[in-house]
Amino acid sequence: MKKRALVSVSDKTGVVDFCKRLTACGYEIISTGGTAKTLTENGISVIGISDITGFPECLDGRVKTLHPAVHAGLLAMRSNPEHMEQIEKLGINTIDIVVVNLYPFKATISKPGVSFEEAVENIDIGGPTMIRAAAKNYQDVAVVIDPKDYERVLSELEAGEITLDTKKYLQYKVYAHTAVYDSMISNYLAEKLGIRYPDSITFAYEKAQDMRYGENPHQNASYYSEEFIRAGSLSKATQLWGKELSYNNINDANGALELVKEFEEPCVVACKHANPCGVGTGKTIYEAYMKAYESDPVSVFGGILAINGQVDEDTAKEINKIFIEIVIAESYTDAALEVLKTKKNIRLLVLPDIRARREKTAYDMKKVYGGLLVQDYDETLFAPENLKVVTKRAPTEEEMKAMLFNWKVVKHTKSNAIVVGKADRTTGIGMGQTNRIWAAQQAIAHAGEEVKGSVMASDAFFPFPDCVEECVKAGITAIIQPGGSIKDQLSIDACDAAGIAMIFVGDRHFKH
Repeated sequence: MKKRALVSVSDKTGVVDFCKRLTACGYEIISTGGTAKTLTENGISVIGISDITGFPECLDGRVKTLHPAVHAGLLAMRSNPEHMEQIEKLGINTIDIVVVNLYPFKATISKPGVSFEEAVENIDIGGPTMIRAAAKNYQDVAVVIDPKDYERVLSELEAGEITLDTKKYLQYKVYAHTAVYDSMISNYLAEKLGIRYPDSITFAYEKAQDMRYGENPHQNASYYSEEFIRAGSLSKATQLWGKELSYNNINDANGALELVKEFEEPCVVACKHANPCGVGTGKTIYEAYMKAYESDPVSVFGGILAINGQVDEDTAKEINKIFIEIVIAESYTDAALEVLKTKKNIRLLVLPDIRARREKTAYDMKKVYGGLLVQDYDETLFAPENLKVVTKRAPTEEEMKAMLFNWKVVKHTKSNAIVVGKADRTTGIGMGQTNRIWAAQQAIAHAGEEVKGSVMASDAFFPFPDCVEECVKAGITAIIQPGGSIKDQLSIDACDAAGIAMIFVGDRHFKH
């Protein structure tokens, strides 16, 4: 039988040269629609799909390759005498190579204002059917869906034949590709129907980067970004300077990025191990940086900075006084970049839409062994109607500003979490402790003399009055917490006895 290749591609990158070399290897080219037109215009002889099927393309091109003359040619096992006898009787020629990529569904639904009807029309039917059929018969048919694989296939073919290893690799790529394709379609349809938590759930991610290693040097790792990169996400950032990000860099930078989004005013978040170690706001980014740095000069060393504004030269000079792993900022002045690039080991990322809030369709996910925890992101600070003053003394206006500032920070701190601070900066942070009193003591100890006149924020209620007692000793003047303990009154009484103002907000912010 004649050697034949079926070529029908949406992405025409390199297809003309590929088909010219296939023809030189003795292959006849079968093609359809726009691909056939492109090949013919470039001097490549093409057999139309209707000449193979004996049936015209119909329904606006919806039906052209869905025919036994195509699929028998793909699925006939050359080693099976009955298969070969049947297709010979039916007058069907085998197809040895399939070069197909699918309708651009992703590109279609990414267009602003695309209609549901247009999206559905760009769901490919014949393409997935062909490539899955060819991949099933991998030992006899090479199926190429990615222009990056053209050279590998041609170099083997020109040297003799396509190896079985290559055919198996191409088979794998087909099923990985159709899995992602179907995932995009099902997720799009679920979104249109308002189905937030379906009975089964799939997500499509693209490899963005191989890591040198994972959380520790003995672990392998890669970073994958969502197929549809979201505004304000780390995947959207552009790296301007420094070596590639590590696994821990990405995890830690994401923690800083999530917190800085809570603030409208100029803000700098210093982060270490995905926990904030210093947060400051000010009239300028320089002011905000100095406050964040002074919150914990020890922990900020080797940390990550998220900055929701432009880094200027003066701020850059201050940053350069210590070792910082990463700066991710809305923008940089040219002078600031010149200063920062004198440090060889710093990584500089720019994210112009750093202030973009998370989309409502995004999920917060945590992988556990054998399963996946999926939830909505924690987007609420508190419901204003639940805020109530529970002590005899109400907080002052300045204390209220300070409590709201530090409440934003404690929301993004690993539980058990306590944050103490002022209206524009943290003074001490206690995170990840197995009991709340330790977290309180840690935060107070980190604050040092700055603790006096600070307020305290707790991500969950006080089970006992011991945290209040630590506040009294430290000179903390006001407390914000969710409330809800059966022993709340003991904490309220302890506050009243010391003249501390305390408010309950109802909403808890555990972060694990």
